[in-house]
Amino acid sequence: MKIALFQLNSKLEYKENLEVIHNLASEAKDKGADAFFLPECFYSMSNGLKATPYLVQDDNEHFQLIREIAVRHKAYLIGGSAATSFKGNVVNRVLNFNPEGDLLGVYDKMHLFSCELKKTTSKEGAKSIDESDIYTPGTTPTMINVLGEKVGLGVCFDLRYPEMARKYVLEGASILTFASAFTVPTGKAHWHILNRSRAIENQCYVIASAQWGKHNERISTFGHSLVVDPWGDVLVDMKEGVGVEVVELDFDRVSEIRKKVKVF
Repeated sequence: MKIALFQLNSKLEYKENLEVIHNLASEAKDKGADAFFLPECFYSMSNGLKATPYLVQDDNEHFQLIREIAVRHKAYLIGGSAATSFKGNVVNRVLNFNPEGDLLGVYDKMHLFSCELKKTTSKEGAKSIDESDIYTPGTTPTMINVLGEKVGLGVCFDLRYPEMARKYVLEGASILTFASAFTVPTGKAHWHILNRSRAIENQCYVIASAQWGKHNERISTFGHSLVVDPWGDVLVDMKEGVGVEVVELDFDRVSEIRKKVKVF
């Protein structure tokens, strides 16, 4: 399976974001990618004080525009999240499509980010971020099947909950994905070690597509989108900047590592 790892600098305006995504998707498809992994809030990034006005709902325009990414480029669309109106609430929802545009399943982010961030420079003030001011948490872990491999879905702060990752792997997952928009301070401190830890302890691939850079006056993200193999080796680290990387996953590697070190 060849996967494409997207690193974006999404803004509030969804049309600008889609233009970037389609350009990167064409590049990835030319390199043979079967599946696209997008970051958290790829469709529209708000300032964290209120939800984007561009909410996905049922089969509305925004739902169809996201679905079109998969259909136009004839690839699986996996892992990325978009703010979605659901039963009178706003959820941070992962929408997953096959190349024909069929919905494979959805996952609503269960663990919402809550953090008091001290200032890092004399020019910055302390920041308080609490996603529960905007989103309602999901309640159900979700796994999907992509080209015969089971993928356990997570979003950003879910990365800090190893029991969720373990549940997926015990139910057959060979890939864990964490679509993310990690803040810069927490990214510098914890991003690499958390992703590598989830891969090592579960002996599976971890695919973590991330947002990067300054999105608005309040939100800046760390980048460093990662693909980590079942031994914990980093196959891709996109560091800074917007772009896409294509890498082939070898699932014999999963079996090989699990035979060598028997953690199950």
